[in-house]
Amino acid sequence: MSAATSPSERRVSARIGAISESATLAVDAKAKALKAAGRPVIGFGAGEPDFPTPGYIVEAAVEACRNPKYHRYTPAGGLPELKAAIAEKTLRDSGYEVDASQILVTNGGKQAIYEAFAAILDPGDEVIVPAPYWTTYPESIRLAGGVPVEVVADETTGYRVSVEQLEAARTERTKVVLFVSPSNPTGAVYSEADAKAIGEWAVEHGLWVLTDEIYEHLVYGDAKFTSLPALVPALRDKCIVVNGVAKTYAMTGWRVGWLIGPKDVVKAATNLQSHATSNVSNVAQVAALAAVSGDLDAVAEMRTAFDRRRQTIVRMLNEIDGVLCPEPEGAFYAYPSVKELLGKEIRGKRPATSVELAALILDEAEVAVVPGEAFGTPGYLRLSYALGDDDLVEGVSRLQKLLGEAKA
Repeated sequence: MSAATSPSERRVSARIGAISESATLAVDAKAKALKAAGRPVIGFGAGEPDFPTPGYIVEAAVEACRNPKYHRYTPAGGLPELKAAIAEKTLRDSGYEVDASQILVTNGGKQAIYEAFAAILDPGDEVIVPAPYWTTYPESIRLAGGVPVEVVADETTGYRVSVEQLEAARTERTKVVLFVSPSNPTGAVYSEADAKAIGEWAVEHGLWVLTDEIYEHLVYGDAKFTSLPALVPALRDKCIVVNGVAKTYAMTGWRVGWLIGPKDVVKAATNLQSHATSNVSNVAQVAALAAVSGDLDAVAEMRTAFDRRRQTIVRMLNEIDGVLCPEPEGAFYAYPSVKELLGKEIRGKRPATSVELAALILDEAEVAVVPGEAFGTPGYLRLSYALGDDDLVEGVSRLQKLLGEAKA
């Protein structure tokens, strides 16, 4: 081993050094920095609602700040009253009956995802990851010692993978399949029949399923959310559900998520969290308790706005020659294909990749989008429509003007 690569000389571990920065957060940070510098940038990068957290949730947090009970350590796995409320909320919204002992409250959905993979993966275990995927999934798998195996779906199938594709990717090392519906970054929603087929396939082969239900309440039109362990009861002993308050209640900054799973796995993940972070902020947990215990009226109002914006952005994007945008059925993202624009001349440049195209769009149109490379599928862009209606129209109008100049 050369001196340059010896452990004593390596400043950052190979394991951590291999992690890439979150592309979505990087785009959002750059857009905000440009805006702070006075440039009229419109950002489609961050996946967070533009609404304030509902007032009754904020008031619950204010009261918690005044209560000395919450000034101290609490159980690492979460406030008992919050875990009980999450169990009730899960039954109400998903038809999935669980006990509070099957729940771990985490610092956002990201911690839940990492701890879930860390609890069940051994080095070399494979996880089937449908792509396009959210940027954090493969990084969490690798951090836990696992190997992500990508299965790609494109716009021709509405970004939904089939059982046949999953089966083709399965090997003797496969331990887990990731299932996300509604999806980030595509907004794809699986039908009940397709979801059931995937769940039954996992049961047949003894696989674990990690299902991310963070966008459960953001579905539109005729699409319906279905919870996999509720739909396929035989899966429950090998299923981990990840969820949180971030998207449903406009609480991205509060950092409260959770995982639901078999008791032994939840206990192991709780042990990990007890050493990593201890309990989630008590004030944030009390706010989450108010959120999951309350009604869904505020959620319905936000969903109505997102649905309106969804229809607007899809229509406007599809008016651009060379852009093809399937209609998303859930979440708050559009994921258009821009493959026909690559290599064409736009203001003196010929972007060969969607990374280069996204950079050109930011420089020339002052619009921030995330390139498909971040989600495992080059040739696409992700645009979050969780921003004001006026900014949305202005931003896509700028795209129409710039991309409309493309020529061979």
